[in-house]
Amino acid sequence: MRKVFLIVSFVAFLTACSSTDDSGTKGGDSFNRTALLTHWADNIIIPSVHEYHASTALFASRVMAFHDNPTEGSLIDMQDSWVNAYTAYQKVMLFNIGKAAEINFKEATNTYPTDVAGIEQNIANGGYNLELLSQFSKQGFPAYDYLINGLGSSNAEIVSFYTTNANAAGYKAYLKALNVRLLALANAIKTDWDGAYRETFVASNGTAVSSSTNQMTNLFVKNFEKDIRTGKIGIASGVFSNGTLFPEKVEGFYKKNISKMLLNTAIQSQQDFFNGKAFNGTATGPSLKSYLDDVKAVRNGQNLSDIINSQFATIYSANATLNDNFSQQINTDNSKMIAAYDALQQNVVYFKLDMMQALNITIDYVDGDGD
Repeated sequence: MRKVFLIVSFVAFLTACSSTDDSGTKGGDSFNRTALLTHWADNIIIPSVHEYHASTALFASRVMAFHDNPTEGSLIDMQDSWVNAYTAYQKVMLFNIGKAAEINFKEATNTYPTDVAGIEQNIANGGYNLELLSQFSKQGFPAYDYLINGLGSSNAEIVSFYTTNANAAGYKAYLKALNVRLLALANAIKTDWDGAYRETFVASNGTAVSSSTNQMTNLFVKNFEKDIRTGKIGIASGVFSNGTLFPEKVEGFYKKNISKMLLNTAIQSQQDFFNGKAFNGTATGPSLKSYLDDVKAVRNGQNLSDIINSQFATIYSANATLNDNFSQQINTDNSKMIAAYDALQQNVVYFKLDMMQALNITIDYVDGDGD
């Protein structure tokens, strides 16, 4: 009986040590996670989602304008708004939480390289269901890249697919279907954050694996490692294929001149989030940086947050040497792509090993790279 009492007492002690107090702090961790989550939600995530939604809505209107009247002028308008919406996506791809995770927002919006053969088959056959997991590589921004930039060597040739091609109606129908799907996804995540999820996100201020801080920190690291380092640089440059190059697997392959811009936009968004920079201004608030400073995280006698920001500067310097067209860069001098990858990889180490350990947060995603 005494042993049972001791066990129950020990469990109660552990539970008390892990409870949340009124300030939103946890146990021996004095950092106010409620303030952190509030700043993330109100000053970074929601404004980012609103910009993305507005950019996607404008793009959707340009798609329909082209659909109704396919001309070189309406094509150019659509192409321009596609770039703007794709750029805005780079600022929200990190926030794959809540409804975004539930609806596979990231996978349905930006799976590349796009499946050209699958797209053409969909157009030829009709009757496609873009909500199926098998359709991720046949929709989103990369699919649009092919359909509005890659069908011909000139805008006139591209327009002909929607006017004089034997299946022009099929091409226009597919553009419209992609449009409906892309806008529905944007609407869903905006409605989620504008509704009850914002309160749910902020209220989850504990230290459990499922808490908002732990989830977002994991998403921060995963997005940087998997979607930026690996997706935008590593795969195409042969890092994961024993030097076999895949220049056709870069982001923005058909547009040709936006790969570096998309990369830098995504990296800047990561750094701004790390530093707690408000989306619509220069002010900063509670952040991963201030959290690290609060727990006095150091590496070799230097503040870890300063080391991470210094490495971001190194990353931008490496990226500055790259061609805007990553396919061309890979084909002409892939060593610069490898140098950019290496610069990114160093911050992966700082994030996954040093930062996560300092914040006592466990990596919650499958890691097969041995980092």
